[in-house]
Amino acid sequence: MKPVGPEQIQDTHEHNYISLCVGNLKKYKRMKKVVVVILLIAIGAAAEAQVEKVEIKTSAVCEMCKEIIERDLAFEKGVKSAELDVDTKILTVEYNAKKTTADKIRTRITKVGYHADDKKRDPKAYSKLPDCCKDGGHDEDQ
Repeated sequence: MKPVGPEQIQDTHEHNYISLCVGNLKKYKRMKKVVVVILLIAIGAAAEAQVEKVEIKTSAVCEMCKEIIERDLAFEKGVKSAELDVDTKILTVEYNAKKTTADKIRTRITKVGYHADDKKRDPKAYSKLPDCCKDGGHDEDQ
């Protein structure tokens, strides 16, 4: 066996230290990935939990009304989906409660020209609706 000098001992310690650092760095990178995945899952769950649903009685009377209301609400911040049942005149809206409220959605509907629950329609917007969407617009169908 060859005698070991102080330089060789120093080299061995440096090599062990570097190996230890590289190993810790790899563990850190793996741990970082795990934390990011957990955060993404948590954020997704929190965002999903904020979706609320509201049913609003409207004054809509036809398929054109349905198209107008649903298209308009597609541009309302926070609205995830909107579907009007023309027969019942009930509009079902799913929305992100952090970005909007049911009352803001009702107000938006009135600004398009329709009643929304107890909120009355905007007369100016109503005057711009197609004739088929106005009161009595489908009387000849009966």
